[in-house]
Amino acid sequence: MSRRGTASEGSTAIVAVKVGPVRPRRVNLRVNPWIRFAVRRSARLVVSLWVLVTFAAFIIHLVPGDPVRKALGINASADVVASTRHDLGLDQSVPAQYWDYLGHLIHGDLGRSLSSGLPVDETISELLPNTILLALIAFGVTILVAVPLGLIMAVLTQNGRRRPLELAYTTVSIVLGSIPEFLLGVALVYLLGVRTHLLPVAGQQGVASYVMPVLALSLGAIVGISRIVRVEILSVLERDYMRTARLKRLPGWKLYVRHALPNALTATATIAGLLLGGLIAGTVLVETIFAWPGLGQVFVTAITSYDFTMVQALVLVYGGLVLVINFLVDLLLAVVDPQTTIRES
Repeated sequence: MSRRGTASEGSTAIVAVKVGPVRPRRVNLRVNPWIRFAVRRSARLVVSLWVLVTFAAFIIHLVPGDPVRKALGINASADVVASTRHDLGLDQSVPAQYWDYLGHLIHGDLGRSLSSGLPVDETISELLPNTILLALIAFGVTILVAVPLGLIMAVLTQNGRRRPLELAYTTVSIVLGSIPEFLLGVALVYLLGVRTHLLPVAGQQGVASYVMPVLALSLGAIVGISRIVRVEILSVLERDYMRTARLKRLPGWKLYVRHALPNALTATATIAGLLLGGLIAGTVLVETIFAWPGLGQVFVTAITSYDFTMVQALVLVYGGLVLVINFLVDLLLAVVDPQTTIRES
């Protein structure tokens, strides 16, 4: 209720206001979409890593027959085979083997190589930098060549112009993209090494020794990424803001580089991030062809010699690198293009 009265001069009018029950303020429990996205991706990474570790733990059981006998050879004595089985924990039950493997893995113990007897982690720490360096150089070359190539081809062939150039580009890119890396590596060895002696065939002997392995890894990726960039640029060039930019008579480099290219790189960045993981996996065969001092040769040798502890560790290394790279790419895309990435996740 309220009370009104006529106040005398200099007095204050008193107004009574009806006060209802106090309602508690609502607490906004909505979590930031980016945080929810990061948590989902982190959970997915953890589950994927667990599946990878589980697969690596049971690799030794996928080989028919006695894996220890195959690794040591038919001439190994029964006592040596039994001792090795005990060292590997193969005389325990399967669940006990799994938990024992997890326990050693948590403490950073990857075991000893059955072939050399050396700790596996020492071999990996020594050779892994060479593998990563080769993959990163191939990745950098791919991006530096593919993006400008795709942009140039889009500008030259937009609106159906230069059909012969477009046909030649498409044909060459399909052919080069369909050649496996190891066949491309063999061809490069023959043409640039054996036939013409322009480049060293094997080993890590200065800058020249990087050329053929990098070409073998990156050539197919270059044509693939450039085709994606071309398609994205052609799509961007048809949008309204690009027509407005043309009406402003902007210089060509500003029109294409500053306006068209940044808006076309989201899909390219997604594929490029996945590409880096593929390049790391592709080093296995390329390193073997060029006798590159990395983990690729060790991986192939471990498989052929039934060195299961080494195979287990390298499966974890290669698989873990690919999973972590994909995870980082997802987070990067969420930062660069949050609306599209987080909405579609």
